[in-house]
Amino acid sequence: MTATLLEGKPVAEKIEAEVTEEAAGLRAEGVTPNLTVVLVGDDPASKVYVGSKEKACKRVGIDSTTLRLPASLSQGDLLRLIGDLNHNQAVHGILVQLPLPPEIDPNAVLCAVDPAKDVDGFAPENMGKLLLGFPYTVACTPAGIARMLDHYEVPLDGSNVVIIGRSNIVGKPLAALLVQKTKGRNCTVTICHSRTADIARHTRDADIVVAALGSPGFLRADMVRPGCTVVDVGINRVEDPAAKRGYRLVGDADFDTILKKAAFITPVPGGVGPLTVGMLLKNTLKVARCCGCKA
Repeated sequence: MTATLLEGKPVAEKIEAEVTEEAAGLRAEGVTPNLTVVLVGDDPASKVYVGSKEKACKRVGIDSTTLRLPASLSQGDLLRLIGDLNHNQAVHGILVQLPLPPEIDPNAVLCAVDPAKDVDGFAPENMGKLLLGFPYTVACTPAGIARMLDHYEVPLDGSNVVIIGRSNIVGKPLAALLVQKTKGRNCTVTICHSRTADIARHTRDADIVVAALGSPGFLRADMVRPGCTVVDVGINRVEDPAAKRGYRLVGDADFDTILKKAAFITPVPGGVGPLTVGMLLKNTLKVARCCGCKA
């Protein structure tokens, strides 16, 4: 058995085509969707990610502005900036790029973003709406994972899903999304984490395993059952003298061995990543439609 690759690019291209059409429709109504990204500090990975967002916005017809701020920016100044963006009618979506400098409390910052402009789906109000079953914006990576599984027709209804990782960015919102009493979801979800006594006991019984813990190669072939689906959210740099940059990117799953055992698996890179950006575009359209109606 060799697993089918769940590649993100074709799904992301389909999403971008949808967004391009919808954005053109909004512009015809006099609303040009706008996304403002707040980038504090010089984190290399954040710079790359923000750059990919800017390019994607340009491709689909969304205006994009990036506010690049020094790492020395105080939390108070950042909160005041977010308050200004909340009240600026020309700004539809606000994205605060994480991680923030250690001196700044990310929860205080994310809570300060107007829920109506929250394209990340991290605001408490939007997290709560997702949990209750009537979401406004959904965290981009979980939304992208669900869209990918739908695209490749991976069965979800009644499936046993194990998520390794309990972050507010992936693990918790993905669990809330998959457990919903909705056609095409209806999963039985288990979240494993650093205090789970025997993770392998759970993953071996899973139809779908989502690895989102940030540990290269953590999920091994002996931890999954034949014919399962593995969604690898991890992006880890490991040293590789043979690589051009001296490192290579790997996921949280041991790809080469699981490839021979699973039915479906996402590659790293090229799997979940493009979907995260795609769902950000979708969320930006949603908030633009909402904010544009209020303008």
